[in-house]
Amino acid sequence: MNWLDFKLNKQLLDAVVDAGFANPTEVQEKCIPLIIGGQQVIGIAQTGTGKTAAYLLPVLMKAKFAQGTDPRVLILVPTKELVVQVAAQVAALSKYTDLRTVHLYGGVGPKTQIDNIKAGVDIVVATPGRFLELYQRNELAPKQIKTLVLDEADRMLDMGFMPQLRRIFEVIPSKRQNLLFSATFPQRVERLSQEFLEFPVRVEITPPATVPAKVEQELYWVPNSRTKINFLEFVLQDKEVFNRVMVFARTKDAANDIFKFIERKGYGPAKVVHSNKGQNSRINAVTEFKEGKLRVLVSTDVASRGIDVTNVSHVINFDVPIVYEDYVHRIGRTGRAFQSGKAITLVTDSEKYHIDKIEKIIREKIPIKKLPDQVLIAETPREELQDMAREIDRQKRYEDPEFKGAFHEKKRNL
Repeated sequence: MNWLDFKLNKQLLDAVVDAGFANPTEVQEKCIPLIIGGQQVIGIAQTGTGKTAAYLLPVLMKAKFAQGTDPRVLILVPTKELVVQVAAQVAALSKYTDLRTVHLYGGVGPKTQIDNIKAGVDIVVATPGRFLELYQRNELAPKQIKTLVLDEADRMLDMGFMPQLRRIFEVIPSKRQNLLFSATFPQRVERLSQEFLEFPVRVEITPPATVPAKVEQELYWVPNSRTKINFLEFVLQDKEVFNRVMVFARTKDAANDIFKFIERKGYGPAKVVHSNKGQNSRINAVTEFKEGKLRVLVSTDVASRGIDVTNVSHVINFDVPIVYEDYVHRIGRTGRAFQSGKAITLVTDSEKYHIDKIEKIIREKIPIKKLPDQVLIAETPREELQDMAREIDRQKRYEDPEFKGAFHEKKRNL
């Protein structure tokens, strides 16, 4: 198919050309005609497949032009970063129309957002919390909303937004077109879809939790965190190959330590994003990374979604994620828009348990590679050995409540 097949108006077609979109992706081919036709749609598609444009183009086509003062389209997403990203794509695709978009998120004062709403709005892109806050302050009138989009629905539920979503469903008109998009479709998302979608058409581009086909995966067994740092230093010395890199850590402290190491060694420019960073700091870091001003972005899973950056050469999982779907979202930051990429995961003995679970979810084995000879294998500190032993005991006890633990066994045998 090509873009003319969708019978989009000229304003949208011109914007598509300006955006550099080539041929429609599979999710766009399947979803755009359904949404234009008024169907309620569940779209299950991994990151980097073009799903944002798959719902935006038909929504913009149906909204057509500025009308009235109250919003007619509501797009809900889980994070501030994703609000900014989606709003930017709305702006790009609606540039030749007079449609008005307002983006709403917390972490900043609401005054400017309220002023923008009062100036008149057609499309609202928002986090659930800020939308409800402004509604409860009578700053937002939802009675004209005809289309509701839930994007990244699985992440929204992971973050505990179900009560806010139910409240929003109550205050917006019941007669509306509902669209739900998600990278994975676990039972909780299925229950959500049953709650607010009526006779939806399900479009599943790839099975849930499928890794992008263009991403080459590698796994390295390492004995400890110090060896992980040594590995990171080894690969970052190659500035030509590792030219735009995302490094994911499990905790804010680990992310800060990795960032400080990269800065101290001069392997940047680099920045770090996590939930303790201010909103402007996070947005600026992501923007600089997208514009190529940063070589390395270190992040917790707060940024595993909501960063639409082409040409990310490598994703490095410094720590294995313990929310297993996050593995798919992390490595989906590379291999986007038909580009190739590489995802490297560093695994200690205490993280093997999580790798086994991830491989079951993605239904494939991650290829194991030998550590390069140049990577110095550090001795594991006694405290880290004890922490890993306790973690392995915890995992075994979770699988088998009768398991007493290595310390108990040792004591009994004395």
